Amino acid sequence: MSEAAVVEKKSTKDYLKGWVPLRIKRYWFYILMTAFSLIAPWITVGGNHLFLLSFDKLKLHLAFVQFDMQEMYLMPFILMILFIGIFGLTVVGGRVFCGWMCPQTIFRVIYRDLIETKILGLRKRIKNKQNDPDMSKVENQVKKVIAILLWTLLATVAAADFLWYFVPPEDFIAYMAHPMDHMILVGSLLGIVAFLVADIVMIKENFCIYVCPYSRVQSVLYDDDTVMAIYDPHRGGKIYNDHTKLFSKEQDIRAAEPASECTACESCVTVCPTHIDIRQGLQLECINCLECVDACTTVMGKLGKESLVRWSSDKEVIHQGGKTSYFRPKVLGYAAILLVIMGILGFMSTTKENMLLNINKESRLYSITEMSESKRVDNAYVFLLQNTENKDHKFYFDVIAPAGYEGKIKIAKPTEPFTARPGTKKKKVVILYTDELIVDDASKDTIIPITIRAYAMDEKERIVVDRHTTFIFPRKDIYDAH
Repeated sequence: MSEAAVVEKKSTKDYLKGWVPLRIKRYWFYILMTAFSLIAPWITVGGNHLFLLSFDKLKLHLAFVQFDMQEMYLMPFILMILFIGIFGLTVVGGRVFCGWMCPQTIFRVIYRDLIETKILGLRKRIKNKQNDPDMSKVENQVKKVIAILLWTLLATVAAADFLWYFVPPEDFIAYMAHPMDHMILVGSLLGIVAFLVADIVMIKENFCIYVCPYSRVQSVLYDDDTVMAIYDPHRGGKIYNDHTKLFSKEQDIRAAEPASECTACESCVTVCPTHIDIRQGLQLECINCLECVDACTTVMGKLGKESLVRWSSDKEVIHQGGKTSYFRPKVLGYAAILLVIMGILGFMSTTKENMLLNINKESRLYSITEMSESKRVDNAYVFLLQNTENKDHKFYFDVIAPAGYEGKIKIAKPTEPFTARPGTKKKKVVILYTDELIVDDASKDTIIPITIRAYAMDEKERIVVDRHTTFIFPRKDIYDAH
């Protein structure tokens, strides 16, 4: 045997040594994401969750900071980060979100690959996703029922986990102990479970192809540097002319293009969960799961050759124009937008109010009371105060009057600090007064702008809020008439 033959034989034998299929890496990523999604709702810091949008308690928890529903202006920024992040990810890596992070894909892998194939043996091989099980056999019918029951159980856990981001787990468990008192929650749980069962068992990948709008959006986001699963026609040969398949056998491909390396084994087709042929080029149905890359790598690796289907870009594979550019203007633009939005969100999160206060004047402008040595002018207000902290606080307030009126407008009621409990709104009738002739105007009532500075007695430096209102002093003839 020649030296060249020995080298070739060695390279063929060792080509796949140490290679880990992308499918296995994907599975590990699924496990990490699933574990995080299940554990995250249970993690609290100071009673606050990582993320919780509670419609029950009208609260938003974000990064372990609690916000009141009046601070829901933060939600649009969170949604912008989510969508722009996904769009930016698509520009870089195609539908990598669909293949590696989307719950739909993860659930289908759990049901089809784990339950149906590995546990029950209803499907023979993970690598064959095209042939459905023969349901004419009673044994397979029983296995199908068991598979659906197992998935229903897991779907219930998934539905509960989803609801934990809207109803904290501790409350969810307490509510479910008395289901008749919480029928909306029970109905939501059952509705989500029913959807997940119908989606994963019956709709399958048709959801990705026909229902999900993301596949339509991706086409306008791609460019020549977008990384995705791509078949190399220069090495493998041209299999399709537009939508028409030219060859289905290796000898036919070789007859037309002698240098073609594609073996027409169609392993890349058999393994595809969305039932496409990657050799046809970019298709909306491709979710970038990279199953076809693994399949071709296995086949070509045994021949001592590089895979014909690669996780690469049109620039490298189709146009052969050099290395993929990851830090291109479009990507940097998305990154810049994300950083700006995250900066705004971070700044606005740090300016949250630990106390919410609304001040409304009563319909009566003022009242005048005859005193022993003077007259007193009262203005009445309604304070609506909410403590957004997680513990009780005693609150009181000061009146800040403009220059010339300092110390002349005082508090008549309440005379003592009052306690506000967490998350509850407290209504207080407040009366301010002056017992001095602070304005001598015979033509009209005088509107004096004042500031109410409310604060927590125990944390005056941190929990303080200013609100602007007015104090009205009567014109002189009305004042003198009393």
